[in-house]
Amino acid sequence: MEEVILKCAVVDDSSLQRLSIVKLIKDHANLKLVAEYNNAIETKNGLLDTEVDLIFLDIEMPILSGFDLLDDLPHKPQIIFVTGKTKYAFKAFDYDAVDYLHKPISKDRFFNAVSKAINLYRLKHEGAPPEDDNYIFVKSNLKNRKVFLNKLKYIEALGDYVKFVTEKDNFVVLATMKSFENQLPSNKFLRIHKSYIVNLDKIERYNSRNIEIDKQQIPLSRHKKSNLIEALAANQ
Repeated sequence: MEEVILKCAVVDDSSLQRLSIVKLIKDHANLKLVAEYNNAIETKNGLLDTEVDLIFLDIEMPILSGFDLLDDLPHKPQIIFVTGKTKYAFKAFDYDAVDYLHKPISKDRFFNAVSKAINLYRLKHEGAPPEDDNYIFVKSNLKNRKVFLNKLKYIEALGDYVKFVTEKDNFVVLATMKSFENQLPSNKFLRIHKSYIVNLDKIERYNSRNIEIDKQQIPLSRHKKSNLIEALAANQ
């Protein structure tokens, strides 16, 4: 597979914070720094002449915020937000952010975010693998039933039983949530509540309390919020 090199820019009004990100970029073999900007206006003008694949973007900046910048960009590269505040996390992913890094940033956390960006770049330029052969077998009514994962919306715990909700129909099996949590690919499915495992690709909307799949409101546990944000970012 051809090596991916992402051309990237850093946008932050703090020269010290820019320096720390630049150092991390230079330590990563798949990143090439092409620009640094200290505010949104400078960035908007600079991107007219500079092609970038990925921006490491601060949110709170003078005059225009990182969100304001993205609202003004006609063509958006991949975005990894880098900020000292956690309160913008949910809004950040309304902008299809790859990831949301909280300052100070560890090298491992930075590299993990970059891996997501590289994977998204490959999917866009090389195409995603077919999913038709991606399935599991579930024992229902004494028979093994094939469940295609791209058709599975979510799984719900019902006491000693588990309910499968698919695009075609619903059915119940005698099993535990844990058994299916271990079977399902972690990059596509997430347990967002003690009673629910959801298909990340099927999520239409979400807030701090619920996610929505096909107009069905499903509760989101408070301690699973950050897991959901990271999983959705990685799954884009």
